[in-house]
Amino acid sequence: MDPEPFEVGHAVREAINILSSSRNGVQISEALGTIKCYLGGTENQAPLKEREEFTRVHFSAFLRGLVSNLSPDWIELLTSDQQKELWDSFFLEGPADQAFLVLLDSIISMGPSFRLMKVISILEQFLQTGRMSALMWEVCHQQAQAGLPTFQETLLNKVVCLPDHLCNKLQGNNLPIFFPQNYFPLLATEIIQVLQRISDSLRGGLDCSISFMSQVLGKVCVHGRQEEILNVLVPRLMDLTKVDCIWQRMCWRLVECVPDRWMEAVVCGFVQKAPGADVLSRLLGNLVVKNKKAQFVVTQKLLLLQYSYVTAVLQNLLGYLALDSLRRSLLIKVLKELLETWGSSSAVKHCPVEQQLYVSKAILICLSHLKEPEIESNRQELLTSMMGGMKCRLDSNLPRVRRLGMIVAESISSRITTDGPSLKFQYEDDDETRELKSLQQTAPLQLHVTDLPNAGRNNSPSATPKAVSKPSGNPHPATPAVPEEGSDLELDSDDDLVPYDMSEDKELKKMKAPVYIRDCIEVLTGSEDMDKWEATMKVLESLIRRNSATTREVSMELAKVLLHLEEKTYIEGFVELRKRALVAVTIIDPVPVVQYLTSQFYSLNYSLYQRMDILDVLALAAQELSQPQASGKNKPCSTQSPCIQTVSGSDSSQNWRRIVDERIKSKTHRLAKGQSLVEPACGPNKFSSLAGHFFFPLIQNFDRPLVTFDLLGDDHLVLGRLAHTLAILMYFAIHTVAAATMGKSLLEFVWTLRFHTDSYVRQGLLSAVSSVLLSIPSERLLEDMTDEFLETQSWLEGTVLAECQYAKEK
Repeated sequence: MDPEPFEVGHAVREAINILSSSRNGVQISEALGTIKCYLGGTENQAPLKEREEFTRVHFSAFLRGLVSNLSPDWIELLTSDQQKELWDSFFLEGPADQAFLVLLDSIISMGPSFRLMKVISILEQFLQTGRMSALMWEVCHQQAQAGLPTFQETLLNKVVCLPDHLCNKLQGNNLPIFFPQNYFPLLATEIIQVLQRISDSLRGGLDCSISFMSQVLGKVCVHGRQEEILNVLVPRLMDLTKVDCIWQRMCWRLVECVPDRWMEAVVCGFVQKAPGADVLSRLLGNLVVKNKKAQFVVTQKLLLLQYSYVTAVLQNLLGYLALDSLRRSLLIKVLKELLETWGSSSAVKHCPVEQQLYVSKAILICLSHLKEPEIESNRQELLTSMMGGMKCRLDSNLPRVRRLGMIVAESISSRITTDGPSLKFQYEDDDETRELKSLQQTAPLQLHVTDLPNAGRNNSPSATPKAVSKPSGNPHPATPAVPEEGSDLELDSDDDLVPYDMSEDKELKKMKAPVYIRDCIEVLTGSEDMDKWEATMKVLESLIRRNSATTREVSMELAKVLLHLEEKTYIEGFVELRKRALVAVTIIDPVPVVQYLTSQFYSLNYSLYQRMDILDVLALAAQELSQPQASGKNKPCSTQSPCIQTVSGSDSSQNWRRIVDERIKSKTHRLAKGQSLVEPACGPNKFSSLAGHFFFPLIQNFDRPLVTFDLLGDDHLVLGRLAHTLAILMYFAIHTVAAATMGKSLLEFVWTLRFHTDSYVRQGLLSAVSSVLLSIPSERLLEDMTDEFLETQSWLEGTVLAECQYAKEK
């Protein structure tokens, strides 16, 4: 047996025995001094072979012995200088990786005690004295020499998760240095120190691995601490890579060695923090060419799968692709994929406008970076994409989407048109439009373009708008500004015209509205007089409610006309007017009208919007029928009625006066003037005898697909609205004879669709269950619907557990 290892191990065991049993300060200091010789750096240090044996085999065990035997009794036997020299030094001068693990493991396993506070104090000194950089440097050497991967993985987890461990342990007594906002900037500074040592080693011809630094960076970023670490790391790397090629290669290697599972977080962090495309190119190099994961993140995820980044980030990202010949092929590929998305009719219909704006910005930035040969080789493809996307967007009913299509089409047309005029459209000029136009011009890639909504405004002195004088009471009206010589502005002769005084004009007499319901039907079905048609729509509801007898005679014909009625000319609130009239017809003659509406809901050749109108009308009619009517001027009592939200085309601004009056009333204090409470109106529930007519035809045929309508297929929105409507009808059927039968059918409906994938449908099912519980007495539920109720209960419990599990995972 080799005597030297035996002597080292014996000395370590002897020292630990003395620390655990002796209370003699001299003996303790001598034992610690003996072991200190194996660390080196002293006059009587042990031979090199023994020092290596100690650090490789016995160091961690000795440190654990130091911590486990630490007590106030014997630590006080040492002076403060002896404590620093003989106790603290083992943690602050020995192998940093082993000392760090022993300190952190000890903190995690200890309870509140003197020993815990002492170990925390040593860990604080460990971080303050730069030992973290020594730790990472040791691991880099171990990786170069094929060190233990399990040990390095453990060390990586501890380094990155140190704030979490200390926060969980100390909670309110945590030290500031362990806060994430302080720890990760310190860790970034230590990373720079290690990279400096690696740089010096490479210049000296020594090999050194950088992969552990990449793993630290990747794991910190994927834990959501990009902001803290990159705020320090990126500016320092920017300075160091400006003129030093070794630092550039180290920086490229630092990012390239990040594991794929963490690559997205690192790339996104660098893209956001880099102040310009040239800086991003200097920091990442040709990462997107070498690494498939980074290429996917840059060319797909950041551009096509989300839209949260500001314009400056898009400029950095696409400018980075344009700065190198190896990456320009990816720029062309990205532009084609962006144009494919931009030209997709499905994307126009289903993507948020914000995402379409994001894609439009990316297209304009890509176009600004294209060179003439690249445009020439892709001219036909650009033209095809432009025509398809422009058609989809001009067909949209959203003005903002149409304007985006115009601007992008203008930009593409101006770049690909070689002879003849390019496309020009007329649209409103606002901050968004000006920003998009500014992106069409190539900005210097070395400059950081701030993401301002009015970027690009006033690019030249000639863009100064003219001040047009307006008639006012001011005795010194503004003088029209004269454009500078050479400006491309042209005077508009209309600017010099004085507005005509129309203050004394009187409104022309409006078209007289019909006074008979049959006349209304004739106007709505055959008249081409738009003024008369508009007047009819505005008075129709009141005529229906005032003439109930006449309404019953023509109720079916009127319901058919209103259900199929389309807007011939623009009327403010047309959808709401039509819906209110249809509700009024349903109230006056409920049985035949409801039978007609419910039968048409499952008929062919109806749009989804018409089917949802039917559901809205049934719900609103049921609400009004269920409310008791007060005598005189009192309105129906609706204090307990649920809020029914319907698709409405009316503008909320019409109710401004009511809103203002309510606000004034709520903020006005009045003295009491007698009884102010009005007794709620009481009366029979007219809906009780009609509930079955509303409910059962709707719930019978939901699982039968039609040629143009499939509730269990793609028409999730209508199915969700149907579930909510059935829940409303169930609620208004409270205390009715049919309530129990309705509830049983509704629970069966819920059970059939309980695992539906659409969240709106599931919300409707939960609303339906709530309505059943509110409308049917509990004893009836337990007696008549025991099986259905128990099945529903188990489903609700499973839903709650699934939501809790999802919340924890998220």
